[in-house]
Amino acid sequence: MKAFRKVTGTGVPLGRSDIDTDAIIPQQWLITTSREGLGKGLFSNWRYRDDAFTPDHGFVLNEPRFARAKILVAGPNYGCGSSREHAVWAHLDFGIEAIIAESFGPIFRDNALRNGLPAITLDGAAVSQVLAQLAALPANRMTVDLERAEVTGPDGTAYRFTMDEERRRALLDGIDDISATLAHAPDIDAFHSADRIRNPYYWVQPPRD
Repeated sequence: MKAFRKVTGTGVPLGRSDIDTDAIIPQQWLITTSREGLGKGLFSNWRYRDDAFTPDHGFVLNEPRFARAKILVAGPNYGCGSSREHAVWAHLDFGIEAIIAESFGPIFRDNALRNGLPAITLDGAAVSQVLAQLAALPANRMTVDLERAEVTGPDGTAYRFTMDEERRRALLDGIDDISATLAHAPDIDAFHSADRIRNPYYWVQPPRD
């Protein structure tokens, strides 16, 4: 997992509430286990017209001033619905490096943090202010600083946020669950060696036909 410390870039306002994972990555994109290429499927039912090729210029991600957005700011309960991890992968492949919302679907938030995508929670008033600034101001650059636990809006206002310290540290160090487990490899090996002596019958391989 890539370490995350700070990102500064274009913020895109998506102020809808209860955006579910089926809207984030429609089911036709779930036929692959590869993370590459899923950025094309991010909000594809909203980004494209019925032919699935023609961009819908009424959708915010297709507006030129939000091109190459790195930070997505959304309404409450973002990522509700099914547990599809593709929804997180699609953001990352598209180029979104952080998401800010008043609240998240719990499974989506956990999947995001486990994949190196900070899901930042701010109070409703702060999110509304940032959404309004992104929609109204010509400037749309903002910053998410995980080391300082701070979001800086387009007008320069700083908003503090909190995050579980273990998750924050894992993001800062780029340590996913597999890496965290492998860090205990010597202890695991020692347990296996001792258990082979204590319970040898557990370790007997069954005969093959």
